[in-house]
Amino acid sequence: MGGVDEQQHMDEEAKRQKAIQEWLPITSSRNAKWWYSAFHNVTAMVGAGVLSLPYCMAELGWGPGIVVLVLSWVITLYTLWQMVEMHEMVPGKRFDRYHELGQHAFGEKLGLYIVVPQQLIVEVGTCIVYMVTGGKSLKKFQAVVCPSCKPLKTTYFIMIFASVHFVLSHCPNFNSISGVSLAAAIMSIAYSAIAWIAPVSKGVKPNVDYSYRGKNSSEVFFNFVTALGDVAFAYAGHNVVLEIQATIPSTPEKPSKGPMWKGVIVAYIVVALCYFPVAIIGYYIFGNVVEDNILMTLDKPAWLIAAANMFVVIHVIGGYQQLQCSSAFAFPSLVAFWGSLEGLLWPRPLIS
Repeated sequence: MGGVDEQQHMDEEAKRQKAIQEWLPITSSRNAKWWYSAFHNVTAMVGAGVLSLPYCMAELGWGPGIVVLVLSWVITLYTLWQMVEMHEMVPGKRFDRYHELGQHAFGEKLGLYIVVPQQLIVEVGTCIVYMVTGGKSLKKFQAVVCPSCKPLKTTYFIMIFASVHFVLSHCPNFNSISGVSLAAAIMSIAYSAIAWIAPVSKGVKPNVDYSYRGKNSSEVFFNFVTALGDVAFAYAGHNVVLEIQATIPSTPEKPSKGPMWKGVIVAYIVVALCYFPVAIIGYYIFGNVVEDNILMTLDKPAWLIAAANMFVVIHVIGGYQQLQCSSAFAFPSLVAFWGSLEGLLWPRPLIS
């Protein structure tokens, strides 16, 4: 009888887990194609950080800057390959969320303590950056299109940007934002192209200076280290890799890692075509006077700068939606983490 009851309990638990998976926004739809992986990864990777790469080059210098860009591209591609392989490294099991992979590696409780706080810090921090970037780009768009209009505080533009997400947040699952993500990927390629084509049309700035802008060795060192962090942020797209792969169907004969890796390769080719021209050409044209957002360095032609800033807005809307979905699929991680923490802090139930 004990064996029968145990089997019934296991069957009921399996049904409960299946129902949860079908409800959650990532695993409720597993019909994505390989090209979904491509543009989802482009949207996640090619963010507003690409616009700061010329500034990073100014702080790093020609030699170190190019080395750091190439190494970052190679290392992040390798680590992304690792994530793709680990998604189904246990037969019959898919690690659809980071906390599941962390629990497999470090244990049921320790995995939560290690992964969930870092996951939330990255997601919340990136969402804040996207909100500010979207608001600033809207403000720049208004300033270029209507220079005689009364300027508004950046706060109001951030609120305008946020209002879009009240509508888009009703999308039920990750695949339902595929159109938004595709538009965001196209926009990221477009504004990256503008970020290097517009400087080329201007020509090299007279008396361009490629020396470090720091006044002393400590300032140069601090700027160098800060630039390394900015480059790392520009390549930060791994926080949704497992969830992107979770939307791809998988069978023992055709595991999801095949189409996922195909999409990753296409995405990383796009990343290289966006990042390297922007970084190298932007620094070559403006030298060490380039701003931390190269679009802010450009003033003319006005229509092109306005278009580029609106492209940025559309892109960060798509990127924010990916992370907003991350908040939804991080919810099970947070619940599991809190339940584990509650058991640690209060061994006995608070309410009986």
